[in-house]
Amino acid sequence: MATPRRGTGAGLRFSPWNLLLIIPLWILCTPLYNRATPELFGMPFFYWFQFVGIAVGVACTAVVYVMTRETPTVPARGEGTDVDDLDEGSAL
Repeated sequence: MATPRRGTGAGLRFSPWNLLLIIPLWILCTPLYNRATPELFGMPFFYWFQFVGIAVGVACTAVVYVMTRETPTVPARGEGTDVDDLDEGSAL
């Protein structure tokens, strides 16, 4: 079995845009917002920060999707399998 050359095989691809997805994960860190002040329209910080975090998370995910959707993917090497082959388990 031949090993694929470095950088030419299919699989996970790194994109700098994916680093934006760290922001929604960082927002989940409870000690950041586990307090009551400052209030916004009478709502404690604990609640309104979570609402803002949802909007930021959606925005980050949308930006990453738009910026990486045109990234070409390389199909796996070798003969492609047919749906019937996969269904019958003969491709194993």
